[in-house]
Amino acid sequence: MSNEDQKPAEAPIAERGSYRSHRPHGPKFLAYISANWADRDNSLPARAEMAPMAKARRALVADKFAGKVVLIHSGAMKQRSNDTEYRYRPHAAFTHLTGWGSVTVPDSVLVIDTRHSTQTVYLRETAGRDSEEFYANSAIGEFWLGPRPTLAQVSALLDIDTKALGELDDFRAGLHDSEVLTLENEELVEFLSEMRFVKDALEIAEMRKAVAASVKGFEEVAKNLHLAVGHHRGERVVETSFFSQARIEGYDLGYETIAAAGHHACILHWMVNDGPIKDGDLLLLDAGVEVDSLYTADITRTIPVNGKYTEAQRRVYDAVLKAADAVFAIAKPGLAFRELHAEAMRVIAETVAEWGFIKISPEESLKPENQLHRRWMVHGTSHHLGLDVHDCAQAKRDLYLDQVLTPGMIFTIEPGLYFQPDDLMVPAELRGIGVRIEDNVLVTETGVENLSAALPRTAVEVEKWLAKLS
Repeated sequence: MSNEDQKPAEAPIAERGSYRSHRPHGPKFLAYISANWADRDNSLPARAEMAPMAKARRALVADKFAGKVVLIHSGAMKQRSNDTEYRYRPHAAFTHLTGWGSVTVPDSVLVIDTRHSTQTVYLRETAGRDSEEFYANSAIGEFWLGPRPTLAQVSALLDIDTKALGELDDFRAGLHDSEVLTLENEELVEFLSEMRFVKDALEIAEMRKAVAASVKGFEEVAKNLHLAVGHHRGERVVETSFFSQARIEGYDLGYETIAAAGHHACILHWMVNDGPIKDGDLLLLDAGVEVDSLYTADITRTIPVNGKYTEAQRRVYDAVLKAADAVFAIAKPGLAFRELHAEAMRVIAETVAEWGFIKISPEESLKPENQLHRRWMVHGTSHHLGLDVHDCAQAKRDLYLDQVLTPGMIFTIEPGLYFQPDDLMVPAELRGIGVRIEDNVLVTETGVENLSAALPRTAVEVEKWLAKLS
Protein backbone atom coordinates (compact mmCIF):
# COMPACT_ATOMS: atom_id res chain seq x y z
CA MET A 1 0.00 0.00 0.00
CA SER A 2 1.40 3.40 -0.93
CA ASN A 3 1.79 6.16 1.64
CA GLU A 4 -1.02 8.04 -0.06
CA ASP A 5 -3.40 5.13 0.56
CA GLN A 6 -2.65 4.73 4.26
CA LYS A 7 -5.42 5.69 6.66
CA PRO A 8 -4.53 7.99 9.56
CA ALA A 9 -4.05 6.24 12.88
CA GLU A 10 -6.96 6.34 15.27
CA ALA A 11 -6.61 8.90 18.05
CA PRO A 12 -6.78 7.75 21.68
CA ILE A 13 -10.34 7.36 23.00
CA ALA A 14 -10.01 10.49 25.15
CA GLU A 15 -9.23 12.62 22.09
CA ARG A 16 -11.93 11.39 19.74
CA GLY A 17 -14.38 14.07 20.71
CA SER A 18 -12.49 16.29 18.30
CA TYR A 19 -13.61 14.16 15.32
CA ARG A 20 -16.71 16.32 14.95
CA SER A 21 -14.55 19.39 14.29
CA HIS A 22 -12.46 20.23 11.25
CA ARG A 23 -10.06 22.82 12.61
CA PRO A 24 -7.48 24.34 10.29
CA HIS A 25 -3.84 23.73 11.13
CA GLY A 26 -0.34 24.12 9.82
CA PRO A 27 2.30 26.86 10.00
CA LYS A 28 0.90 28.84 7.08
CA PHE A 29 -2.55 29.09 8.66
CA LEU A 30 -1.07 29.85 12.10
CA ALA A 31 0.91 32.74 10.63
CA TYR A 32 -2.21 34.02 8.87
CA ILE A 33 -4.54 33.82 11.85
CA SER A 34 -1.94 35.34 14.18
CA ALA A 35 -1.59 38.52 12.12
CA ASN A 36 -3.47 41.81 11.97
CA TRP A 37 -5.19 41.95 15.32
CA ALA A 38 -5.78 45.17 17.24
CA ASP A 39 -3.84 45.56 20.47
CA ARG A 40 -5.53 43.98 23.46
CA ASP A 41 -6.91 46.16 26.21
CA ASN A 42 -4.64 45.13 29.04
CA SER A 43 -5.70 47.94 31.36
CA LEU A 44 -5.80 46.95 35.01
CA PRO A 45 -9.13 46.67 36.84
CA ALA A 46 -9.87 48.39 40.12
CA ARG A 47 -9.24 46.34 43.24
CA ALA A 48 -12.20 44.14 44.09
CA GLU A 49 -14.21 45.34 47.06
CA MET A 50 -13.82 41.94 48.71
CA ALA A 51 -10.01 41.85 48.31
CA PRO A 52 -9.04 43.41 51.69
CA MET A 53 -11.36 41.04 53.56
CA ALA A 54 -9.97 38.06 51.66
CA LYS A 55 -6.43 39.17 52.50
CA ALA A 56 -7.30 39.31 56.19
CA ARG A 57 -8.74 35.79 55.98
CA ARG A 58 -5.55 34.50 54.37
CA ALA A 59 -3.60 36.00 57.25
CA LEU A 60 -5.67 33.95 59.69
CA VAL A 61 -4.89 30.81 57.72
CA ALA A 62 -1.20 31.65 57.67
CA ASP A 63 -1.16 32.18 61.45
CA LYS A 64 -2.98 28.93 62.09
CA PHE A 65 -0.75 26.79 59.86
CA ALA A 66 2.65 28.40 60.39
CA GLY A 67 5.49 26.52 58.72
CA LYS A 68 3.20 24.98 56.11
CA VAL A 69 2.41 25.61 52.46
CA VAL A 70 -1.38 25.71 52.02
CA LEU A 71 -2.75 24.95 48.55
CA ILE A 72 -6.39 25.75 47.83
CA HIS A 73 -7.58 24.62 44.40
CA SER A 74 -10.46 26.43 42.76
CA GLY A 75 -11.40 23.18 41.03
CA ALA A 76 -11.73 22.09 37.43
CA MET A 77 -14.70 22.21 35.08
CA LYS A 78 -17.01 19.27 35.79
CA GLN A 79 -18.13 16.96 33.02
CA ARG A 80 -21.84 16.81 32.35
CA SER A 81 -21.79 14.42 29.40
CA ASN A 82 -19.03 13.42 27.00
CA ASP A 83 -17.38 16.74 26.10
CA THR A 84 -20.00 19.06 27.62
CA GLU A 85 -19.58 20.58 31.06
CA TYR A 86 -21.56 22.20 33.83
CA ARG A 87 -21.42 25.94 34.41
CA TYR A 88 -18.24 26.57 36.37
CA ARG A 89 -18.42 27.18 40.10
CA PRO A 90 -15.15 27.43 42.11
CA HIS A 91 -14.69 25.83 45.51
CA ALA A 92 -16.18 27.99 48.27
CA ALA A 93 -12.92 28.00 50.27
CA PHE A 94 -11.03 29.38 47.26
CA THR A 95 -13.66 32.10 46.80
CA HIS A 96 -13.62 33.00 50.50
CA LEU A 97 -9.84 33.41 50.53
CA THR A 98 -9.52 35.31 47.23
CA GLY A 99 -12.82 37.13 46.70
CA TRP A 100 -12.70 36.20 43.00
CA GLY A 101 -16.28 34.92 42.62
CA SER A 102 -18.05 33.76 39.48
CA VAL A 103 -15.35 34.97 37.04
CA THR A 104 -12.68 32.72 38.57
CA VAL A 105 -10.53 31.01 35.94
CA PRO A 106 -10.93 27.21 36.30
CA ASP A 107 -8.00 25.22 37.68
CA SER A 108 -6.56 28.20 39.56
CA VAL A 109 -4.67 27.53 42.78
CA LEU A 110 -4.13 29.75 45.81
CA VAL A 111 -0.80 29.13 47.55
CA ILE A 112 -0.23 30.49 51.06
CA ASP A 113 3.45 29.85 51.76
CA THR A 114 3.85 30.61 55.44
CA ARG A 115 7.57 29.74 55.35
CA HIS A 116 8.32 32.82 53.26
CA SER A 117 5.20 34.89 54.07
CA THR A 118 4.06 34.85 50.44
CA GLN A 119 0.62 34.42 48.92
CA THR A 120 0.17 33.67 45.23
CA VAL A 121 -2.62 32.74 42.84
CA TYR A 122 -1.50 30.48 40.00
CA LEU A 123 -3.77 30.63 36.97
CA ARG A 124 -3.89 29.79 33.30
CA GLU A 125 -3.54 33.18 31.65
CA THR A 126 -4.92 33.95 28.23
CA ALA A 127 -2.98 32.46 25.31
CA GLY A 128 -1.03 34.54 22.86
CA ARG A 129 -2.43 34.85 19.36
CA ASP A 130 0.68 33.21 18.01
CA SER A 131 -0.31 29.85 19.53
CA GLU A 132 -2.66 27.19 18.20
CA GLU A 133 -4.47 27.23 21.54
CA PHE A 134 -5.79 30.65 20.55
CA TYR A 135 -8.15 29.18 17.99
CA ALA A 136 -7.84 25.38 18.05
CA ASN A 137 -8.30 24.37 21.70
CA SER A 138 -12.03 24.23 22.42
CA ALA A 139 -11.39 23.60 26.11
CA ILE A 140 -9.46 26.79 26.80
CA GLY A 141 -8.97 28.66 23.51
CA GLU A 142 -10.01 32.29 23.17
CA PHE A 143 -12.11 31.69 20.04
CA TRP A 144 -14.17 29.20 22.01
CA LEU A 145 -14.40 30.65 25.52
CA GLY A 146 -13.17 34.21 25.19
CA PRO A 147 -9.92 35.67 26.51
CA ARG A 148 -8.80 34.94 30.03
CA PRO A 149 -7.42 37.78 32.14
CA THR A 150 -3.70 38.45 32.30
CA LEU A 151 -1.66 37.75 35.40
CA ALA A 152 -1.34 41.48 36.00
CA GLN A 153 -5.09 42.01 35.75
CA VAL A 154 -5.87 39.27 38.29
CA SER A 155 -3.14 40.57 40.57
CA ALA A 156 -4.64 44.06 40.49
CA LEU A 157 -8.17 42.76 41.00
CA LEU A 158 -7.40 40.51 43.96
CA ASP A 159 -4.44 42.43 45.40
CA ILE A 160 -2.28 39.32 45.40
CA ASP A 161 0.78 38.09 43.52
CA THR A 162 0.05 35.92 40.48
CA LYS A 163 2.01 33.39 38.45
CA ALA A 164 1.32 31.22 35.43
CA LEU A 165 -0.25 27.88 36.25
CA GLY A 166 2.56 26.10 34.41
CA GLU A 167 5.00 27.21 37.11
CA LEU A 168 3.11 25.42 39.87
CA ASP A 169 4.58 21.99 39.14
CA ASP A 170 8.11 23.32 39.54
CA PHE A 171 7.12 24.96 42.82
CA ARG A 172 5.52 21.75 44.08
CA ALA A 173 8.59 19.73 43.11
CA GLY A 174 10.63 21.67 45.65
CA LEU A 175 8.28 20.84 48.53
CA HIS A 176 8.27 17.89 50.87
CA ASP A 177 4.86 16.28 51.36
CA SER A 178 5.01 17.04 55.08
CA GLU A 179 5.09 20.77 54.30
CA VAL A 180 1.96 20.79 52.13
CA LEU A 181 -1.67 21.11 53.24
CA THR A 182 -4.53 20.76 50.75
CA LEU A 183 -8.29 20.41 51.02
CA GLU A 184 -7.73 16.73 51.74
CA ASN A 185 -6.42 17.73 55.19
CA GLU A 186 -9.21 17.47 57.77
CA GLU A 187 -7.84 20.11 60.13
CA LEU A 188 -7.52 22.64 57.31
CA VAL A 189 -11.00 21.94 55.98
CA GLU A 190 -12.53 22.31 59.44
CA PHE A 191 -10.71 25.58 60.05
CA LEU A 192 -11.73 27.05 56.69
CA SER A 193 -15.33 26.04 57.32
CA GLU A 194 -15.47 27.37 60.87
CA MET A 195 -13.99 30.76 59.96
CA ARG A 196 -17.11 31.38 57.82
CA PHE A 197 -19.56 31.23 60.75
CA VAL A 198 -19.57 35.01 61.26
CA LYS A 199 -19.98 37.17 58.15
CA ASP A 200 -18.30 40.54 57.71
CA ALA A 201 -20.04 43.66 56.42
CA LEU A 202 -19.38 42.92 52.75
CA GLU A 203 -20.60 39.34 53.06
CA ILE A 204 -23.79 40.57 54.72
CA ALA A 205 -24.29 43.03 51.87
CA GLU A 206 -23.89 40.21 49.33
CA MET A 207 -26.39 38.09 51.25
CA ARG A 208 -28.87 40.95 51.10
CA LYS A 209 -28.40 41.03 47.31
CA ALA A 210 -28.97 37.28 47.09
CA VAL A 211 -32.15 37.49 49.16
CA ALA A 212 -33.48 40.46 47.18
CA ALA A 213 -32.85 38.61 43.91
CA SER A 214 -34.62 35.55 45.31
CA VAL A 215 -37.63 37.63 46.31
CA LYS A 216 -37.89 38.74 42.67
CA GLY A 217 -37.76 35.09 41.69
CA PHE A 218 -40.71 34.26 43.96
CA GLU A 219 -42.62 37.21 42.55
CA GLU A 220 -41.98 35.96 39.01
CA VAL A 221 -43.38 32.56 40.02
CA ALA A 222 -46.52 34.19 41.43
CA LYS A 223 -47.02 36.16 38.21
CA ASN A 224 -46.72 33.01 36.08
CA LEU A 225 -48.53 30.59 38.35
CA HIS A 226 -51.61 30.61 36.11
CA LEU A 227 -49.45 29.17 33.31
CA ALA A 228 -48.50 26.23 35.52
CA VAL A 229 -52.03 25.25 36.50
CA GLY A 230 -53.22 22.40 34.34
CA HIS A 231 -49.87 21.97 32.60
CA HIS A 232 -48.72 18.35 32.68
CA ARG A 233 -45.35 19.62 33.98
CA GLY A 234 -46.57 22.60 35.91
CA GLU A 235 -43.80 22.23 38.48
CA ARG A 236 -41.29 22.90 35.70
CA VAL A 237 -43.15 26.06 34.73
CA VAL A 238 -42.57 27.19 38.31
CA GLU A 239 -38.96 26.04 38.33
CA THR A 240 -38.06 27.86 35.13
CA SER A 241 -39.87 31.03 36.19
CA PHE A 242 -37.59 31.24 39.20
CA PHE A 243 -34.52 30.22 37.23
CA SER A 244 -34.99 33.08 34.77
CA GLN A 245 -34.57 35.53 37.63
CA ALA A 246 -31.61 33.62 39.04
CA ARG A 247 -29.75 34.15 35.77
CA ILE A 248 -30.95 37.72 35.24
CA GLU A 249 -30.36 38.92 38.79
CA GLY A 250 -27.45 36.69 39.79
CA TYR A 251 -25.04 34.04 38.57
CA ASP A 252 -27.05 30.87 39.04
CA LEU A 253 -29.24 28.95 41.41
CA GLY A 254 -27.73 28.38 44.83
CA TYR A 255 -29.05 24.80 44.65
CA GLU A 256 -31.56 22.83 42.61
CA THR A 257 -35.02 24.33 43.03
CA ILE A 258 -37.68 22.37 44.88
CA ALA A 259 -41.02 23.10 43.17
CA ALA A 260 -43.32 20.62 44.89
CA ALA A 261 -47.06 20.69 44.30
CA GLY A 262 -49.63 18.61 46.16
CA HIS A 263 -48.23 15.55 47.90
CA HIS A 264 -44.79 16.13 46.34
CA ALA A 265 -44.36 18.74 49.10
CA CYS A 266 -44.01 15.83 51.53
CA ILE A 267 -40.80 14.76 49.76
CA LEU A 268 -38.21 16.97 51.42
CA HIS A 269 -35.78 17.19 48.50
CA TRP A 270 -38.20 16.84 45.60
CA MET A 271 -36.16 18.21 42.68
CA VAL A 272 -37.56 16.18 39.77
CA ASN A 273 -40.22 18.85 39.38
CA ASP A 274 -42.08 16.97 36.68
CA GLY A 275 -45.53 16.91 38.18
CA PRO A 276 -48.72 18.82 37.35
CA ILE A 277 -50.09 21.69 39.42
CA LYS A 278 -53.81 21.55 40.09
CA ASP A 279 -56.32 24.07 41.32
CA GLY A 280 -56.60 23.51 45.08
CA ASP A 281 -53.00 22.31 45.49
CA LEU A 282 -50.43 23.82 47.77
CA LEU A 283 -47.12 24.64 46.12
CA LEU A 284 -43.99 24.35 48.25
CA LEU A 285 -41.25 26.39 46.59
CA ASP A 286 -37.75 26.15 48.07
CA ALA A 287 -35.35 28.24 45.99
CA GLY A 288 -32.44 30.66 46.18
CA VAL A 289 -30.42 32.88 43.89
CA GLU A 290 -26.62 32.76 43.96
CA VAL A 291 -25.19 36.17 43.09
CA ASP A 292 -21.89 36.78 41.26
CA SER A 293 -19.91 36.80 44.51
CA LEU A 294 -21.31 33.24 44.95
CA TYR A 295 -23.28 33.98 48.13
CA THR A 296 -26.72 32.40 48.05
CA ALA A 297 -30.13 32.78 49.62
CA ASP A 298 -32.35 29.83 50.64
CA ILE A 299 -36.04 30.64 51.02
CA THR A 300 -39.19 28.52 51.17
CA ARG A 301 -42.81 29.54 50.93
CA THR A 302 -45.86 27.27 50.69
CA ILE A 303 -48.61 28.95 48.74
CA PRO A 304 -52.15 28.03 47.65
CA VAL A 305 -52.25 27.66 43.88
CA ASN A 306 -55.73 29.14 43.55
CA GLY A 307 -54.96 31.98 45.93
CA LYS A 308 -56.83 30.69 49.00
CA TYR A 309 -55.88 28.14 51.65
CA THR A 310 -58.47 25.51 52.46
CA GLU A 311 -59.37 25.04 56.10
CA ALA A 312 -57.12 21.99 56.38
CA GLN A 313 -54.22 23.67 54.58
CA ARG A 314 -54.57 26.76 56.76
CA ARG A 315 -54.53 24.60 59.88
CA VAL A 316 -51.20 23.06 58.95
CA TYR A 317 -49.75 26.32 57.68
CA ASP A 318 -50.57 28.21 60.87
CA ALA A 319 -49.02 25.45 62.97
CA VAL A 320 -45.76 25.70 61.05
CA LEU A 321 -45.81 29.48 61.26
CA LYS A 322 -46.30 29.23 65.03
CA ALA A 323 -43.16 27.09 65.28
CA ALA A 324 -41.18 29.53 63.14
CA ASP A 325 -42.36 32.53 65.14
CA ALA A 326 -41.37 30.78 68.37
CA VAL A 327 -37.80 30.43 67.06
CA PHE A 328 -37.71 34.07 65.98
CA ALA A 329 -38.84 35.06 69.47
CA ILE A 330 -35.87 33.46 71.24
CA ALA A 331 -33.10 33.95 68.69
CA LYS A 332 -30.53 36.43 69.98
CA PRO A 333 -26.80 36.64 70.75
CA GLY A 334 -25.74 34.28 73.52
CA LEU A 335 -28.22 31.53 72.68
CA ALA A 336 -26.80 28.14 71.68
CA PHE A 337 -27.47 27.29 68.03
CA ARG A 338 -29.04 23.94 68.96
CA GLU A 339 -31.71 25.76 71.00
CA LEU A 340 -33.29 27.06 67.78
CA HIS A 341 -34.20 23.54 66.75
CA ALA A 342 -35.25 22.60 70.26
CA GLU A 343 -37.73 25.47 70.36
CA ALA A 344 -39.27 24.56 67.00
CA MET A 345 -39.59 20.94 68.11
CA ARG A 346 -41.30 22.00 71.32
CA VAL A 347 -44.04 23.70 69.31
CA ILE A 348 -44.30 20.83 66.80
CA ALA A 349 -44.59 18.28 69.62
CA GLU A 350 -47.29 20.33 71.34
CA THR A 351 -49.19 20.68 68.06
CA VAL A 352 -49.29 17.01 67.09
CA ALA A 353 -50.11 16.06 70.69
CA GLU A 354 -53.00 18.54 70.75
CA TRP A 355 -54.24 17.11 67.46
CA GLY A 356 -54.13 13.61 68.96
CA PHE A 357 -51.48 12.20 66.62
CA ILE A 358 -49.27 11.02 69.48
CA LYS A 359 -50.57 9.34 72.61
CA ILE A 360 -47.93 10.67 74.98
CA SER A 361 -47.38 14.18 76.30
CA PRO A 362 -45.23 16.66 74.37
CA GLU A 363 -42.70 16.50 77.20
CA GLU A 364 -42.41 12.73 76.86
CA SER A 365 -42.16 12.94 73.09
CA LEU A 366 -39.33 15.47 73.33
CA LYS A 367 -37.14 13.03 75.24
CA PRO A 368 -34.27 11.74 73.07
CA GLU A 369 -35.44 8.15 73.34
CA ASN A 370 -38.93 8.98 72.04
CA GLN A 371 -39.13 11.81 69.46
CA LEU A 372 -42.50 10.63 68.14
CA HIS A 373 -43.35 14.07 66.78
CA ARG A 374 -40.37 13.83 64.41
CA ARG A 375 -42.42 11.47 62.22
CA TRP A 376 -43.82 14.65 60.67
CA MET A 377 -40.64 16.76 60.63
CA VAL A 378 -37.47 14.74 60.27
CA HIS A 379 -35.15 17.58 59.18
CA GLY A 380 -33.39 20.25 61.20
CA THR A 381 -34.73 23.74 61.79
CA SER A 382 -31.67 25.81 60.93
CA HIS A 383 -28.44 25.73 58.97
CA HIS A 384 -25.81 28.36 58.26
CA LEU A 385 -25.96 30.16 54.96
CA GLY A 386 -23.36 31.94 52.82
CA LEU A 387 -21.01 30.77 50.07
CA ASP A 388 -22.65 27.36 50.33
CA VAL A 389 -26.34 26.84 50.85
CA HIS A 390 -25.38 24.62 53.78
CA ASP A 391 -22.50 26.81 54.82
CA CYS A 392 -19.80 25.83 57.31
CA ALA A 393 -20.84 22.21 56.85
CA GLN A 394 -17.35 20.81 57.48
CA ALA A 395 -17.13 22.36 60.94
CA LYS A 396 -16.88 20.07 63.94
CA ARG A 397 -20.35 18.79 64.82
CA ASP A 398 -20.20 19.93 68.44
CA LEU A 399 -18.95 23.37 67.46
CA TYR A 400 -21.70 23.73 64.86
CA LEU A 401 -24.50 22.79 67.26
CA ASP A 402 -23.21 24.21 70.52
CA GLN A 403 -21.81 27.49 69.28
CA VAL A 404 -23.28 30.66 70.74
CA LEU A 405 -25.16 32.95 68.36
CA THR A 406 -22.95 35.90 67.46
CA PRO A 407 -23.76 39.10 65.56
CA GLY A 408 -22.95 38.54 61.89
CA MET A 409 -24.12 34.94 61.71
CA ILE A 410 -26.62 34.19 58.95
CA PHE A 411 -28.77 31.08 59.01
CA THR A 412 -32.19 29.74 58.13
CA ILE A 413 -35.27 29.22 60.26
CA GLU A 414 -37.33 26.56 58.49
CA PRO A 415 -39.74 24.36 60.44
CA GLY A 416 -42.23 22.23 58.57
CA LEU A 417 -44.96 19.61 58.82
CA TYR A 418 -45.31 16.87 56.24
CA PHE A 419 -48.26 14.49 56.21
CA GLN A 420 -47.55 11.79 53.65
CA PRO A 421 -50.47 10.80 51.40
CA ASP A 422 -50.48 7.26 52.83
CA ASP A 423 -50.00 8.18 56.50
CA LEU A 424 -52.77 6.39 58.38
CA MET A 425 -51.89 8.11 61.64
CA VAL A 426 -53.38 11.43 60.51
CA PRO A 427 -56.90 12.35 59.34
CA ALA A 428 -57.62 11.86 55.67
CA GLU A 429 -58.12 15.59 55.09
CA LEU A 430 -54.49 16.27 56.09
CA ARG A 431 -52.87 13.52 54.07
CA GLY A 432 -50.74 14.82 51.22
CA ILE A 433 -50.27 18.26 52.80
CA GLY A 434 -46.67 19.44 53.23
CA VAL A 435 -45.78 22.88 54.51
CA ARG A 436 -42.42 24.55 55.10
CA ILE A 437 -41.75 28.21 55.84
CA GLU A 438 -38.09 29.19 55.54
CA ASP A 439 -36.52 32.56 56.18
CA ASN A 440 -32.93 33.80 56.13
CA VAL A 441 -31.93 35.67 59.27
CA LEU A 442 -29.00 37.78 60.40
CA VAL A 443 -27.97 37.88 64.04
CA THR A 444 -27.82 41.47 65.26
CA GLU A 445 -26.67 42.94 68.58
CA THR A 446 -30.11 42.45 70.12
CA GLY A 447 -31.83 39.66 68.19
CA VAL A 448 -32.22 38.68 64.56
CA GLU A 449 -33.20 40.50 61.40
CA ASN A 450 -35.36 38.62 58.92
CA LEU A 451 -33.54 39.28 55.64
CA SER A 452 -36.37 37.65 53.65
CA ALA A 453 -39.17 39.63 55.33
CA ALA A 454 -40.14 41.14 51.95
CA LEU A 455 -41.92 37.86 51.21
CA PRO A 456 -45.17 37.47 53.13
CA ARG A 457 -45.30 34.91 55.92
CA THR A 458 -48.81 34.81 57.37
CA ALA A 459 -51.60 33.07 55.47
CA VAL A 460 -53.53 36.32 55.07
CA GLU A 461 -50.46 38.14 53.75
CA VAL A 462 -49.68 35.33 51.31
CA GLU A 463 -53.22 35.42 49.91
CA LYS A 464 -53.05 39.20 49.46
CA TRP A 465 -49.62 38.91 47.81
CA LEU A 466 -50.89 36.32 45.34
CA ALA A 467 -53.97 38.40 44.52
CA LYS A 468 -51.77 41.42 43.81
CA LEU A 469 -49.25 39.61 41.60
CA SER A 470 -51.49 37.21 39.73
